[in-house]
Amino acid sequence: MNIDRCVVDLSNSLENVPVSVEASSGLLTFPQFQYSPDNIQGPGCTIDPSEVTLPGCSCLSPSCFTDSCSCLQTHGQPYHSTGTLLNLSRTDSGYCSPVFECNALCTCSDACSTRVVQGGLRLRLEVYSTKNKGWAVRTLEAIPRGTFVCEYAGEVISLEEARRRQLAQRSEDNNYIIAVREHAGTGSITETFVDPAMVGNVGRFLNHSCRPNLLMQPVRVHSVVPRLALFAGRDIDALEELTFDYSGGYENQHPVELLSTQSDAAIQASRTDGLERKECHCGSTNCVQFLPLDLSIIN
Repeated sequence: MNIDRCVVDLSNSLENVPVSVEASSGLLTFPQFQYSPDNIQGPGCTIDPSEVTLPGCSCLSPSCFTDSCSCLQTHGQPYHSTGTLLNLSRTDSGYCSPVFECNALCTCSDACSTRVVQGGLRLRLEVYSTKNKGWAVRTLEAIPRGTFVCEYAGEVISLEEARRRQLAQRSEDNNYIIAVREHAGTGSITETFVDPAMVGNVGRFLNHSCRPNLLMQPVRVHSVVPRLALFAGRDIDALEELTFDYSGGYENQHPVELLSTQSDAAIQASRTDGLERKECHCGSTNCVQFLPLDLSIIN
C-alpha cells in the first residue's frame, strides 16, 4: 500500500511545530475545517476566550515562588519545575484539582514554570488514517508522564447550541462536542462546551480509548473560560497512538463526573436523549463497547 505524507503543515504554521499528516491513498477523505490552536467564541458564548479576565501577579523574578506569588498562593503550584503536571491522579471522590497559570497581566517572565499550556504545542504529532477508527493522532517522539501534549480547542458554545448541533447530526457524523462540567465546591456549577468540528486544532483527531494514555485537565490562563489541556498520563513511546477517555475517566479511576443524584442524571439524559451511541473500537481489555456521549470534569 502506498503511503502519502503531506508536505504541508496541517496547522498552517499556527503551531510552534508542524503537525504532519500521513494518509493511505484513497482510504479516507480529509475533513474540511479551519485550524485554530486556541478556543474561539462561538454561538451562545457570552465571554470571548481570548479576553484577559483574570488578575495577574506582580512577581519580578523570572519564575514565580509560592512564598511571594499571589497566583500560586491563591491557586497552588500546578507544575513541577520541569513543566510536568503535579497532580495526575483523581481523589477517591472523583475530584481533580483546578489549574491556573500565570497570565498576560502577570509581571513574571515567559520562562515562568507556571506557563505551560499557554506555550502551545511543543511535540511533533502526526495525524494518520486507521482501518476502523477513522483519523487518529500519534506522537513522533517519546513523551514523559505528566507532559502537556496538546489542547482540545474549538468553538466555545452554549448548551442550547451544543444540543442543536448534536440533534442535527446524521448517524454517520462524528460528535466532536466536549461538555465540561466543573463543581466549584460551593454548590456553583460551571459548564463549558467546546466543538472543534468546524474550527479546531489537532486535538479534534484524538480517538477515545477505555484505557487511554492522555487525561484531560481544564486549565485557566488569561480567561475564566478554561482551556481543555491533555497531559500524558504515563510514559508514551514514539509512534504510539494518543487517546483519551471521552467520559473523563483515566485507567481504573472513575469518570470525573459522578452522576450521584437524580437531578444530575436527569441533566445527562436530557442532553443525550435521541442520540445514537456508536461502537467503540479501542481494543482495550476493559472496553465498554460504546463511545461515551458526554464528558464532564469536577474541580
